[in-house]
Amino acid sequence: MTVGLERLAPCLDEVADGVFAYLQPDGGWCVNNAGLIVSDGRAALVDTAATEARARALREAVLQVAAAPPRTLVNTHSHGDHTFGNFVFPEAVVVGHERTRAEMDAVGLHLTGLWPEVCWGEVEVVLPEVTFRDRLTLHIGGTTAELLCLGPAHTAADTVVWLPGERVLFTGDLVMSGVTPFCPMGSVAGCLEAIAVLRSLGPRTVVTGHGPVAGPEVLDAAEGYLRLVRRLAREGIAAGLAPLEVAREADLGPYGDWLDTERLVPNLHRAYAEERGQAVGDAADMPALFAEMVEFHGGLPACHA
Repeated sequence: MTVGLERLAPCLDEVADGVFAYLQPDGGWCVNNAGLIVSDGRAALVDTAATEARARALREAVLQVAAAPPRTLVNTHSHGDHTFGNFVFPEAVVVGHERTRAEMDAVGLHLTGLWPEVCWGEVEVVLPEVTFRDRLTLHIGGTTAELLCLGPAHTAADTVVWLPGERVLFTGDLVMSGVTPFCPMGSVAGCLEAIAVLRSLGPRTVVTGHGPVAGPEVLDAAEGYLRLVRRLAREGIAAGLAPLEVAREADLGPYGDWLDTERLVPNLHRAYAEERGQAVGDAADMPALFAEMVEFHGGLPACHA
């Protein structure tokens, strides 16, 4: 973490009784949120952090409010910013979707090579020990947490954690708050379908994978952006334009102030593929898409992990 920038310091925010959002500003590339549930002396964690230093800071914050280390750790998806810190919670059983486990195993520490200047520390891949397919219910003391698989969306398989009693929803990166969605590894259509399911739950508080805690309006904002991406893709195909050309001319309107707008390029590629009949969740050439995004951005996007 950057010394001297207190405004960027992580914080543990209690969003309901015994339910906490661990927020890491500013929410850009690899600077994610996590969640903590504490009830009757038991604790469960939702995601970890990208670097060893950030993960150890998360552990310290957790132990300030939990009587003991978490016994359960849920990974919402496979990306390293949410999973590399698993190893600093050796007491916990790691839980994730079966496809999340497979992705983590296949990709390993690849993320660290995209931003080699980041001080990642001695991170390692700790795979989920318990996997599920559709849904799983956790009981943390007196708190019920429902794990729902909604994917492909952000990735091939995304887990959200829903606390029906508290009406708190942890979305992972399926939804972000003031941060541009990223779905080339998943599906634009899948994200839209998932958001409809999330809205039907009736959440009061939404802790997204990146950005500030929000209310249900964050679902509307994410849907609006994704519908814009789909419209731009349809117009681009009709005009015979490549995604990069469309991105260079696009007016993002209210979404232009979000972080990491360069993600429009790979998002458009996914939308193009789906408009042309590619099956939802089919694998994308991510090295090529990342390179094109870097070209659009004029350099490697900043990562402050």
